[in-house]
Amino acid sequence: MGKTVTTYLIDGDPKGTQYAFISNKICQMFVVPRSNLSYLNTQEKLQKPAFYILLGEDESTKPQAYIGETENFKERVKDHDSKKAFWQKALIFVSKDADMTKVDVQYLEHKAIAEAKKANTFVLIDNKQIPKMPNLPEHQQDSMDEFFEDVKFLASFIGCNIFEISQPKAEHLFYTKGRGCNAKGFYGSDGFTVLKGSVIVKTVTPSFNWKEKRDKMLSDYTAHENGVWVLTSNKTFSSPSTAAAFCSGRVNNGWVAWKDQDGHTLDSVYRKQLE
Repeated sequence: MGKTVTTYLIDGDPKGTQYAFISNKICQMFVVPRSNLSYLNTQEKLQKPAFYILLGEDESTKPQAYIGETENFKERVKDHDSKKAFWQKALIFVSKDADMTKVDVQYLEHKAIAEAKKANTFVLIDNKQIPKMPNLPEHQQDSMDEFFEDVKFLASFIGCNIFEISQPKAEHLFYTKGRGCNAKGFYGSDGFTVLKGSVIVKTVTPSFNWKEKRDKMLSDYTAHENGVWVLTSNKTFSSPSTAAAFCSGRVNNGWVAWKDQDGHTLDSVYRKQLE
């Protein structure tokens, strides 16, 4: 089923301050760069209870985020601005038609941290624990669950995959082996996703030219189990070749290295589908 998303670029910049909402839904997302916090002075909605995500990058291979709730984002962000160096923009979620309560946004925070930890696509250094779920009447839980589905959709709409867990179709699985790796994954609109449980080679060949970054990725995404390095969460790469190189520790043509259970290469399945 299709959806209509209305997006307004407040300063005309697609990477600048903006807000978005889904037609016939109450969830509204504001995207506010750290460089334009003065915008908060113009929006009364952002001075009321809100659920929010701070986004940025650190020195690791994963992007970093902080998930929180507040009764007044304008006042709360002052503390984050002075104490948290990593973040570059804030996603703030409010109700378009009615104010949310403190308990509502606490419930959203609880769900968001739990799902972000499960997805494991962002570093949550300051969200070490999942907060206790507050008491909400059943009907209000249902409303906030629906609201959170819209939160996830709008975050994904602007390219933030903090809650996304890629789900492969069995008939589209591809495999690669070599130098001791035994990995599987699938190709989709985001790139090539290597699946949790894949065995990754620890060492690299002399011609491998991004060893330092790969070593950091091994630290972030794998664990040493039964003498091998195993991927602990799904990891999406921009290209099949990068995915294959990460798994095998050598320069690789991923379009040929990845093969399905019948031996068909990724190249023959996808690149030649229009011939």
